[in-house]
Amino acid sequence: MINIRKTIVTVETIRHEGGPVVTPPLRVGTVAAIIKNPFAGHFEPNLLPIMAELKPLGKQLAMDLVAALAIEASAVEAYGKGAIVGANGELEHGALWHEPGGWGMREVLGGTKAVVPSSKALGSIGARLMIPLGHVQAAYVRSHMSSIEVGVHDGPRADEILYALAMSTGSRIHARIGGLASSEVIGEDGLR
Repeated sequence: MINIRKTIVTVETIRHEGGPVVTPPLRVGTVAAIIKNPFAGHFEPNLLPIMAELKPLGKQLAMDLVAALAIEASAVEAYGKGAIVGANGELEHGALWHEPGGWGMREVLGGTKAVVPSSKALGSIGARLMIPLGHVQAAYVRSHMSSIEVGVHDGPRADEILYALAMSTGSRIHARIGGLASSEVIGEDGLR
């Protein structure tokens, strides 16, 4: 059921946000796959079979993004996922990505604890999506709450879905609003 038209990888290297230059720079990236939506144009009551088929894609995209960031998987400090469903689909087709995208990243990153932030939307060709980012071990780490944009100029077409993952090597540049520090994370419950 998984028919991939193309994959897209983007990597940002951020040195400062108007303050002093940070070393090493922050690296934030996305990886996305544009696939044919097997449910476009009709209602399918049982969507679960495709979720299992998407699991290898989630893991492969996570490995591809770690490689594109040119880092060890253990260096990823924040992550997120998202989906843009073409016009002939439904939002629930994007929700299929929750388990394959999230668990694919968790496996590649070594069993992270925090929930993987997510967003999804219906969109036409060229639609963009902001993917929320959160700390990989503790959701309450404010410094790592951020976002990154994902999209592609020629998709998703009406009968396609864009499934994406996002990762970051650290907090927002110059994060300084307090809260639980990354160094204070216990990592037992995914919250603190």
